[in-house]
Amino acid sequence: MDKKYKSGSGCSGICCKGCGRMDAPLNTFDWLACVPGNEEYTDIVEVQFKNTRKGYYKNSNNIPLQKGDVVAVEATPGHDIGKVTMTGRLVLLQLKKTRLTPESEFKRIYRKARPVDMEKYEEAKAREHDTMIRSRQIAKDLNLDMKIGDVEYQGDGQKAIFYYIADNRVDFRQLIKVLADVFKIKIEMKQIGARQEAGRIGGIGPCGRELCCAAFTTNFVSVSTSAARFQDISLNPQKLAGQCAKLKCCLNYEVDAYVEASRHLPPRDAELETKDGTYYFFKCDIMSGEVTYSTDKVIPANLVTISARRAHAVIEMNKRGERPESLSASGSVETKRPVDLLEQENINRFDNASKGNKKRRKPSGGNRPEQKKRNGNRKDREQNGAPKGE
Repeated sequence: MDKKYKSGSGCSGICCKGCGRMDAPLNTFDWLACVPGNEEYTDIVEVQFKNTRKGYYKNSNNIPLQKGDVVAVEATPGHDIGKVTMTGRLVLLQLKKTRLTPESEFKRIYRKARPVDMEKYEEAKAREHDTMIRSRQIAKDLNLDMKIGDVEYQGDGQKAIFYYIADNRVDFRQLIKVLADVFKIKIEMKQIGARQEAGRIGGIGPCGRELCCAAFTTNFVSVSTSAARFQDISLNPQKLAGQCAKLKCCLNYEVDAYVEASRHLPPRDAELETKDGTYYFFKCDIMSGEVTYSTDKVIPANLVTISARRAHAVIEMNKRGERPESLSASGSVETKRPVDLLEQENINRFDNASKGNKKRRKPSGGNRPEQKKRNGNRKDREQNGAPKGE
C-alpha cells in the first residue's frame, strides 16, 4: 500500500482522525482534526452522553484528547462518563449555536475513563430499563398525568435524569421523594416534547431513513400547515404527521425554495382573456415554473399549460386591452424535459406477466416428429374430400 494513502495525524494523505462510528445520533465530522495546531487552538471540548445530550467542558489539565475518547467529566454530584465528539476550532462554532462564549463558565474534564469508571458506568446503564418501568408504576399509583419515556443514569450511578412527557403542568414533588427513597439516588426531572421523545427512541421514517430527530436535528423549530400549502402538498393529517403525531420536521426543509420559486408565478386569481375565451387558474408546477389554465372555474375543461413568463405576458396584454389569439405563444417551441428511465417502465410489469404466462399442459407425444407428420397428412386428406376416419 502506498504511504501517500495511509491514515494518520497531520499527514497529507487520507486521515480518519475526525471520523467516528455512526452508531449514535448527532454524530459529527471534525474536518479540521488533522490541521496542525487545531487541538491547541482552544481547551474547550464537546462531549456527548446518552442519546442527544451534549455538553461543553474545559480541558484544564491539558489532556491529549481526540474524537472518540471516553472521558470522566465533572458533575453535580460526582462525575459523569461521556465521549469526545469534537475538539479545536469547530467547538467555537458550535458554541454560537448554544449562545455560549469561550469566557463562560464550563465544568472540567477530570481524566480519560479508567477500567474502574467503565465498570461503574456499565452497571448504571444496566439499571436504566428496570428503573424506568418501576418509575412508571409509581407515577401511576400517584395518579399523575405524565409518561416517563426514558431514564439516564450518571456515570457513577449517584444521579438519574427522568425524561417525561405531560400535556399539562404536573406537581411531581411527591414523586421525587418516592423515587429518591426507592432508588437511593439524586433525582432530576426533565420535561421533553413529543419530537424529543421520538428522537430519543429512534425509528425509521416513511422515507426509509432514520428519523431526522434521532440523527442530526437538535433545534426543533415549529412546523405549521402553511409549509405544506406553499409546497402544494395535500393537507392529509395522516401523511403530514410523523411518528410523534406532530407535523413532520422535513416540511421545513424545502419551503424556502418553494416560496422563492412561487414569487415568479402569476397570481392565482388572475383571469387570462383571449379571443378563444377566458381562462382561469387550475394548477401549477412551482419548481418547473409552469401554470395550467382551464376555461371553467370549477372543473378542468380545455386545459392549457404555459410557462409563467407567457402568463405574465398575457396579463400585460390584457391590461393594455389586447387579447392574444391563444394562450400558447405562436411559433414557440416546447423545451423537452430530460427523459426519466424509471418513468418508461411499469413496476407492475412482472405481476402482469406472471398472471398471463401460466403453463399449460401439453398432450403427451405432441412434440414427436412422427405425430406431427401424421397430423399433417390427415389434414391434407380432409381438405381433398376424404372422410375423417381414413
